[in-house]
Amino acid sequence: MSEWVTGRSAPAGPGEALAGALTAEYAAIWAYGPIGVRLTGDERKAAADAEAAHRGRRDALVMQISTGGGTVPPDRAGYALPFAVTDRVSALRLAIEVEERTAAFWRAALPVSTGAEREQALAALVEYAVRATRWRRSAGTTPLTVPFPGRPT
Repeated sequence: MSEWVTGRSAPAGPGEALAGALTAEYAAIWAYGPIGVRLTGDERKAAADAEAAHRGRRDALVMQISTGGGTVPPDRAGYALPFAVTDRVSALRLAIEVEERTAAFWRAALPVSTGAEREQALAALVEYAVRATRWRRSAGTTPLTVPFPGRPT
């Protein structure tokens, strides 16, 4: 398995930023498998909805990058999670981390993008910050929000 996606260095341009965001989306989709099986009820549905949202962004990015003449980075066969997911508590902890890490890639795209790509990055950043807040609420984690979503702590 490949290492969990953590890169947060500033991308050189919008193409590199979108490729980084796509790599983060791949990892997020993969991580929601172990998350979802440890949750029940409404939390399991929220995990399935989150995975579907990440799949939607992935699909849109693949089309955007490929039709724009860029190189679509390949997905990996698997990812080494940052910690074991063995129960509800660790699943919620990972869900929070997935949203925060993915938001970091979209946040990195903001300063190097303009127009529609910038709006796309901002929408993803906001969506993932809100979702991370919801996961924190489910987990009983405080504070519920962070001052600068997507910024490394």
